[in-house]
Amino acid sequence: MSDQPAVDAVDTAVYTVPTDAPEADGTLAWDRTTLVLVTVHAGTTTGLGYTYAPAATAHIVRELLAGTVTGLTAHDVPRANERMCRAVRNAGLPGVAAQAIAAVDIALWDLKARLLGLPLVRLLGAARDDVPVYGSGGFTTYDTARQERQLRDWTEEQGIPRVKIKIGESWGTREDRDLQRVARARTAIGDTAELYVDANGAYTGGQAVRVAGRLTDQGVTWFEEPVSSDHLTTLADIRGRVPMDVTAGEYGYTLPYFAHMLAAGAVDCLQADVTRCGGITVWLRAAALAHAHGLDVSGHCAPHAHAHVAAAVPNLRHLEWFHDHVRIERLLFDGVLDPVGGTLTPGADGAPGLGLTLVEERAAPYRVE
Repeated sequence: MSDQPAVDAVDTAVYTVPTDAPEADGTLAWDRTTLVLVTVHAGTTTGLGYTYAPAATAHIVRELLAGTVTGLTAHDVPRANERMCRAVRNAGLPGVAAQAIAAVDIALWDLKARLLGLPLVRLLGAARDDVPVYGSGGFTTYDTARQERQLRDWTEEQGIPRVKIKIGESWGTREDRDLQRVARARTAIGDTAELYVDANGAYTGGQAVRVAGRLTDQGVTWFEEPVSSDHLTTLADIRGRVPMDVTAGEYGYTLPYFAHMLAAGAVDCLQADVTRCGGITVWLRAAALAHAHGLDVSGHCAPHAHAHVAAAVPNLRHLEWFHDHVRIERLLFDGVLDPVGGTLTPGADGAPGLGLTLVEERAAPYRVE
């Protein structure tokens, strides 16, 4: 309707933040992380969204998406999402295009909630007050002392009762060290905290089953991407042969991807990343798909982009309190949430939208575009 506020501008910014130590998982190493920020405007009101992706993502926003959503009614976010998906048809939706759409979609939901003066969780409608989190890091580059400090900080200082470390070092070629690190992690957190592992697709199928037998001895209850999530039949086979939950889905960029994963019976809990899968609009649909299959959903990384939407679904298991992204979100934004006790409470302070505000003076040294 003509009397409703319209999107009148879309801006981007790119920030690259070095890690606080060298980091690696089973299949990749890195020493910096890039956040692509999108700001959408409707008159004097703005909304922000972001994704962790290459700087090229910002170019996609500017060249393919900004003109698509400018002029649309700011309240009609699903309409904008559909138009963006159509706009990238020839560029290819999976990958950076989906991440670009995600950043704009999150910004549009933030804008709508701010226009209405509501925390986003109130706009979406809450299914729960508190959102459980798990501490996530434990990189394969960590020595014993650093891993222990991180784990103890989560479990003892912050009271987070579930934690995850990376395994599958060097494409699964350091299996003995993987198992030693898991045993040390169990010693560090004690018997009561939950222990998760993530192989990032580093193992072969048979190797993953063999490793799972040893992980059981340490009470591991979550085995994330034991093999590549591209291999759904193998994931489903492993799921049927190991006692802990098998999980995957962080590389889902489209709704059909999640549908195929669920139809294959590949996971016990579906992971979805709001900054990759097309934003809040598509994340809600992925959660509904999981719910229809009797499964929980877990939010992958970017905890402050997930918190409000996670509180809006009944089948949420938890969010990933990922070390890198927590550092960056605390650095760039005011309004970040507190995980003490193992939960977040989005919207509790009444701040509209996601409740985040970019702090220019802190962010400026890291801006690269």
